[in-house]
Amino acid sequence: MALDLLREARSRRWVLALALGTTGLLLLVAFGLELEVVDGALAASRFLGSRAGRDIRPADVALRPLFTGVAYAVFYGGAVVGVLACADFAPAALAPGRIEQLLALPLRRAELLLGTYLGVLLLLAGGALYGGVGLSLIILFKTGLFGWAPAAAALLGVAGFAAVYAVMLLAAVLVRSAALSGAAGGAALAAFVVAGQRAELAPLFSAGWGRSLFLALTAPLPRLTGLAEHAGRLAEGRPAAPWLLAAQLGGAALFSAAVLLVALTLFDRKDF
Repeated sequence: MALDLLREARSRRWVLALALGTTGLLLLVAFGLELEVVDGALAASRFLGSRAGRDIRPADVALRPLFTGVAYAVFYGGAVVGVLACADFAPAALAPGRIEQLLALPLRRAELLLGTYLGVLLLLAGGALYGGVGLSLIILFKTGLFGWAPAAAALLGVAGFAAVYAVMLLAAVLVRSAALSGAAGGAALAAFVVAGQRAELAPLFSAGWGRSLFLALTAPLPRLTGLAEHAGRLAEGRPAAPWLLAAQLGGAALFSAAVLLVALTLFDRKDF
């Protein structure tokens, strides 16, 4: 089912357009930005809008703000593109006529649904790695420095998107609508960002049932900003906090598994 989804994605024009757009963006970065190592400090300062001083710094230090900005852009940009690009895969597979054809194959319902989920993640991981590794190679070519930050940010972004797409898949099982699936993905993405800042946002609510309700609702949600901060830490050359990263990835995986279990239960009970 996952391979079938990848073949279907290859035949869609908008997927080809997305790949061409990513390639165009990479070419723009390759030929449009002045990032040669001689001008590295000045270029990185210009990129983030700050003024360069007269101090001479190593190129890898000067370019850390650039790597950090690229890591955050890849992480959140990939998640937004994923919501928009993958909203109609599950509704298309569950559409009348198509679902009856799929159920006639020697496939269990769980394989059908999980295959769709896995296929979307493979598609997004391929696109994210293409963009992330491409940026790393361009920065290597322009500055002589190789950083895994864009690729690491892309992989962490896919890990976060796995939880987002679980919600989108559940929405598609409930109502076979690409618009609703995309809206659910956008809402989940925003909720996961809010959950990552729940400690900072909680004081905005008056003490009492309002704050307690906010904390209770956001407690089981994945901390998407935590994964993004780890992408930024890696970009800055700071060591990751392994236990914290493992907890964030584990939380996202546990949430995804719980939502997928609900989707599977509902899917098994549907009469097609």
